[in-house]
Amino acid sequence: MIREFSSGDIMFIIGAARWTLILSAIAFLGGAVGGLIVALSRSSQQKLLRRIATGFIQVFQGTPLLMQLFLVYFGLAVVGLPINPLLAAAVALTLHASAYLGEIWRGSIEAVPSGQTEAATALSLSYRNRMRYVVLPQAMRLAIAPTVGFLVQLIKGTSLASIIGFTELTRAGQIINNATFEPFLVFGTVAAMYFVLCWPLSLLARRLESRMRRAITR
Repeated sequence: MIREFSSGDIMFIIGAARWTLILSAIAFLGGAVGGLIVALSRSSQQKLLRRIATGFIQVFQGTPLLMQLFLVYFGLAVVGLPINPLLAAAVALTLHASAYLGEIWRGSIEAVPSGQTEAATALSLSYRNRMRYVVLPQAMRLAIAPTVGFLVQLIKGTSLASIIGFTELTRAGQIINNATFEPFLVFGTVAAMYFVLCWPLSLLARRLESRMRRAITR
């Protein structure tokens, strides 16, 4: 039975936004850990580590996020390891974020002038201390703006989790649309919620980028 779109439906969509935020937070934090490992491996002097990290990045950047979600959710079930939609989405998005953040941060590490590393080496700092006290603090400044920009993409990417049945913003919109058959109104509300979540972050990324550009040109 088709019913009218009501304020209760809007509250349901707003409530589903918290799952979008939770999933984004899990994927971003997990991706940050994975991305740091990937970035350090990519800039490592050990050839094997560089090759493994490069292969990981090529696989996850070379395949659609939707296929990665399917492989984790349906693939694990096929081999006898059923997984709930939230965990599947979190794992797939974390791996996806690790690949992209790893490349962003690898670029930032390599953008640090080589003289900094050479000076740290001349002071007999170990590789660990060079990265910890000299390279990574400078690389972090360069990486902030593109990292925030990627976070915006990650939040929007969580909408694909609706395909495997996880009820976040997009899935909530689909459920309500099936009951009301008012797609313009329902998905317009869902789009407005994504805008509210992503727009401040886009502004922040733009501001950080311009601040970084001014700092470099001084």
